[in-house]
Amino acid sequence: MIHRLLAAAILLVLLSACASYPKPLQGSFTETTPHAAMQGDGIGATVRWGGRIVQVEPRADATCFEMISTRLTATGRPYWADDDTNGRFIACRAGFYDPAVFEKNREVTFTGRIDGYESRRIGEYEYRFPRVAADVVYLWPVRETVQVVTRPAPWPWWGWW
Repeated sequence: MIHRLLAAAILLVLLSACASYPKPLQGSFTETTPHAAMQGDGIGATVRWGGRIVQVEPRADATCFEMISTRLTATGRPYWADDDTNGRFIACRAGFYDPAVFEKNREVTFTGRIDGYESRRIGEYEYRFPRVAADVVYLWPVRETVQVVTRPAPWPWWGWW
């Protein structure tokens, strides 16, 4: 009986390790969304936010990313369900991040601190973006699309051996 409990405990630990954040994204962060931060004052809050790139702006001393935010999976990867978003945000990090690599619609997760707000226009709408001073810029691999084609088995199926 003890062996079974020990084996179950080891299996549970191994399975939970499979669903953890990559090392650069680990830590404790304020549970808020860009939408909630936009409506209030979240300056100073440490956050882990992710989503898809809208545009990348290399500047003289940093690169800024305009992002559409969404929920994160148990591994920290942006998760898209039925076009629900958590608003938009801007994340800036010192150094050059190539827009040819960090291209539109790529998935990125950031950790950092909200250091202010920036107003920009989206079409004719004036939008207040929370701005994150990013410590980590985590670019996720491109998701590969796989098409699965299923065909009904011929009848009777045992006649085709």
